[in-house]
Amino acid sequence: MSVASVESGDAVPHTKYDRLIVAAKRVPSAVTVVVHPCDETSLSSVCQAAEIGIIKPILVGPATKIKATAARYNLNISNFDLVDAPHSDAAAAKGVELVREARGELLMKGSLHTDELMRAVTASAGGLRTNRRISHVFVMDVPTYAETLFITDAAINIFPDLDAKRDIVQNAIDLFVQIGLGSHPRVALLSAVETVTTKIPSTVEAAALCKMADRGQISGGVLDGPLAFDNAIDPQAAEIKGIKSPVAGRAQILVVPDLEAGNMLAKNLTFLAKADAAGIVLGARVPIVLTSRADSVRARMASCAIAVLHADARRRLHPVSG
Repeated sequence: MSVASVESGDAVPHTKYDRLIVAAKRVPSAVTVVVHPCDETSLSSVCQAAEIGIIKPILVGPATKIKATAARYNLNISNFDLVDAPHSDAAAAKGVELVREARGELLMKGSLHTDELMRAVTASAGGLRTNRRISHVFVMDVPTYAETLFITDAAINIFPDLDAKRDIVQNAIDLFVQIGLGSHPRVALLSAVETVTTKIPSTVEAAALCKMADRGQISGGVLDGPLAFDNAIDPQAAEIKGIKSPVAGRAQILVVPDLEAGNMLAKNLTFLAKADAAGIVLGARVPIVLTSRADSVRARMASCAIAVLHADARRRLHPVSG
């Protein structure tokens, strides 16, 4: 698809996720630890992902409640391993423990709150931390944009400092490359304006991140910033402002100043531009599928597919060990 479709604003079919799901079917399925799947939405998503062959679930949570949910909604979980845990906090802790024991390659959020799961993931003792900052990426299928669009971080790091943003950017670049979307993605560091000014700290940090990329502290992507949102995604807007760079107007990864900006941007695209948003957490020992109750079935399948593709790349590069 050409950039012309972006410039004209014409809506295009949601096909980007289809390609990711097809790609995920071509790699070995990933053993997935699903934490507290105790409602129809989370449990049916697991069943659908298992049915198309991209995950092999281990269900962790109150066994009686999970079985009752499956029976109520006519969901077949007879072939899934089921690990009993009395409540959501215990399920999160047990799920993390299974990953640490190398019994799962993915962790998936069920019907518990995100902060319950992430407390277990980020625990200083027994968690899944690595030397990389944990961060979140929305992988978005926007009908009016030709590229698969990443937005980061919109769910984990509230006010990330420069060191955190370095990891946030690197996590997103690594994901983009490892799930097969291409090499050297174009990364736009967003702010309210496209010039560096001390009055807006995010512009200074954007400039610093670009210099860090120049010096090899961030690798694998092409960075530019600060860029306002219109200059990042619209070629004509970039041209009018006289911005000449390989990123401006053609961004594939959007790095936001803070969680509030990212969350609002992603939800604006979802509810006003009819975009789908798949969510994944990076920087932990395994990819984490982080879905929302408002997610469509399509977005949930895409979240699983992205995590499976990322896990396959990690399997080949850095095998999980206990």
